[in-house]
Amino acid sequence: MQQHNQVGEGWQVPFFSVWVGQAFSLLGSALVQFALVWWLTETTGSATVLAMATLVAVLPSVFLSPFTGALVDRWNRRLVMMMADGLIALATVGMAGLFLLGAERVWMVYLVMFLRSAGGGFHWAAMQASTSLMVPEKHLSRVAGLNQSLRGGVNIVGPPLGALLLAVVPLQGILAIDVVTAALAILPLFFVRIPQPETESGESGPVTGVSVLQDVAEGFRYVRGWPGLFGVLVMASIINLLLTPATSLMPILVTDHFGGEAMELGWLESAWGGGVVAGGLILGAWGGFRRRILTSLMGLTGIGFGFLVVGLVPPSAFLLAVGGIFVAGVMNPITNGPLFSIIQASVEPGMQGRVFALVQSMAAAATPLGMLVAGPVADALGVQLWYVVGGLGCMLMGIGGSFVPTIVHLEDDRAVSAPEAGAVTSVVGGCADAPQAQ
Repeated sequence: MQQHNQVGEGWQVPFFSVWVGQAFSLLGSALVQFALVWWLTETTGSATVLAMATLVAVLPSVFLSPFTGALVDRWNRRLVMMMADGLIALATVGMAGLFLLGAERVWMVYLVMFLRSAGGGFHWAAMQASTSLMVPEKHLSRVAGLNQSLRGGVNIVGPPLGALLLAVVPLQGILAIDVVTAALAILPLFFVRIPQPETESGESGPVTGVSVLQDVAEGFRYVRGWPGLFGVLVMASIINLLLTPATSLMPILVTDHFGGEAMELGWLESAWGGGVVAGGLILGAWGGFRRRILTSLMGLTGIGFGFLVVGLVPPSAFLLAVGGIFVAGVMNPITNGPLFSIIQASVEPGMQGRVFALVQSMAAAATPLGMLVAGPVADALGVQLWYVVGGLGCMLMGIGGSFVPTIVHLEDDRAVSAPEAGAVTSVVGGCADAPQAQ
């Protein structure tokens, strides 16, 4: 049986104190990401190098996330978020020092991306798992939509601001800004109490290698015992196999196909961000279909259409590509939001760290293969191929998923509860009629 904590009045102040701090951190991270990717693009001009950079950043999601989730469910989530932000800031300080000394190398950028991704994985799992304990269930959809709008807003502001800053300050100056924003994210956590879930007796002992592996196995059985969610994650893995190469190679698309510079890349990324903001607002006002998974499938079809447009436009039609990216951005929160709120509303808090981490891990599982193939293929055949293939793949998944019963009835056939997950792989009936967003 699901056992969500009851969130009382006045929840807005503690939650949004943390939320605002994270908004600053996201902006700093966006500036760093843009600056490092553009440095790699200008330094090497290689699609393979950019593909490897994305692969390095994805590896923690694939291999570390299951263990991250198990630890988040055992550890103090407030401290997890503080330590994760601190690790990210420390890695950024080290990279800034290397650029200041002129000792930077491509492999060093890879290492920093890996460490930032690992820290971000801990933070993301802890924050997602804590949200259902800090926000009343009836507001989860609106908060999820607000999160999507925040990320979209950062994507609007971050790339042009990053391009502008690159023109006036050295790269290490941008890295220093990220350290300041990380400190702003950590500061509220000293004063805000992050609720801890009630743990099962078996989860309250010391953290050992065996106990973590048991928790990981229990989380996997929980997800595997929810056929609809497991099916969605298989779809997500296939989609990431196709789409992640396209997004990671966008700088090469700008320079080689459209003949653009950093500002054109900024416009494309801002169009994505603007679309995400619009999509989050639309979802917040509309709420989606009664059966939330159908909202996600519709959004996925729309993402595919947007990417397909980008893949088919000629070099002279840059504005049409911007429009295609905007459409895909609008559909992103309409795809992700409903699924995230289903998980937050359905999974007991003590299991959410593991479930969200496994969602992240399984969704990214095929990405390394896509990135290993993407660079050489794009260098040989052009980047646009990935936009066409990824767009068509998303459209087929979105349309085809609406004909798969276990996907359509995701909210009716929920996973077994955490205490039973270790022994049962079937599902129990349920009913979920609320609307949603991420």
